[in-house]
Amino acid sequence: MKPGYKQTDVGVIPEDWEVRSIGEMFQLNNGFPFKPEDWKQSGTPIIRIQNLNDRHAAFNYSQAPVSERNRVDAGDLLFAWSGTLGTSFGARVWTGPSGVLNQHIFKVLMDEQRITLPFSLLVFAGVERNIAKQAHGFKASFVHVKKSDLVKVKLPVPPLPEQHAIATALDDVNALLDALERFITKKRDLKQAAMQQLLTGKTRLPGFRGEWCTKTVKAIVETPVTDGPHVTPNFVDDGIPFLSVNNLIDNTVDLEDLRFISQSDHDLFSRKCKPQKKDILFGKAASVGKVAIVELDIDFNIWSPIAMIRVTGEYAARFVYYQLQSADLIGQITLLTNSSSQGNIGMGDIEKLTLQLPSLCEQQAIAAVLTDMHAELAALEQRLAKTRDIKQAMMQELLTGRTRLLAPQEAHA
Repeated sequence: MKPGYKQTDVGVIPEDWEVRSIGEMFQLNNGFPFKPEDWKQSGTPIIRIQNLNDRHAAFNYSQAPVSERNRVDAGDLLFAWSGTLGTSFGARVWTGPSGVLNQHIFKVLMDEQRITLPFSLLVFAGVERNIAKQAHGFKASFVHVKKSDLVKVKLPVPPLPEQHAIATALDDVNALLDALERFITKKRDLKQAAMQQLLTGKTRLPGFRGEWCTKTVKAIVETPVTDGPHVTPNFVDDGIPFLSVNNLIDNTVDLEDLRFISQSDHDLFSRKCKPQKKDILFGKAASVGKVAIVELDIDFNIWSPIAMIRVTGEYAARFVYYQLQSADLIGQITLLTNSSSQGNIGMGDIEKLTLQLPSLCEQQAIAAVLTDMHAELAALEQRLAKTRDIKQAMMQELLTGRTRLLAPQEAHA
């Protein structure tokens, strides 16, 4: 064991850290079990999980006297012990009006001589992660934790100055994450606005003039729109990738969760449909309207919920791919899908979709602009994902004391 560390119930931690249970560090006050018949149109706001989730959510009200135990003011730490992982379940600092707690929320009172509010939030974030790891099955996203179990959870607790240093470091990472998320949202909105302007001809790129024409998908394809096999193949551990509609994610082909078919099945299915580079894949069942353009240089095949659109050389496949994501085309797809009781769209209806098309040169220029914007967004999202990974690694290091921001003597100063 490294000098200056000790073995405890929660693992190896610094010698000057303590091990405490949540019950020792916090007092958890239950909310009141209000029933719908108790709700009034005026009085004291009843703080429910919906209000923790959405600060704009409407309040119900109580006209009964409020005990100090159940009263909540701005700045109080609350823990929703029943709800959905990542959204309504977990700890929040209340920022709304004074009110009274509903039964699915604890009011958390801290022993301020031992723990700070920012570090308390980190503690409960760790509790959420542990519960998420243990959640399994169909209803795994909806969880709850009993008070009797929660108070027994043990945690390593550093001295107050070190708690402050850890929380400050992680707050800086959170600020970076928030800034990246806002920037990505802004870039995504700009891309949507650009698509709306460029794909309708409302805004023209420099140097382009002339009328646009209206064409159906049927008029611009090299081969009739077709789909993959309507049989369930014998899947194999290794072979030819076989894409389902679940592999069309964020308008790209996602290869994370693949299934495979044999070469002989691929050869058989390819007689009907063999996707190639620049083909457009279109979700026609289960997730109607999902779209991706093939950029793969490998053999693969598709299942029946995916249709393949192969555009002739007179048109830019990537422009058509962006058109299929436009508000106009989404509206057409929705209308044709809603006309089917099966919740899907047939190949004939896909071929009826109408697109507005400029010259081939202008199609290519518009597609290039939108592709550059897409690439910038993808790079930003990768950076966001890496920053989240860095934050998780930092939390693992800092909250266990493996990496220390303050020397022991500073932590006790």
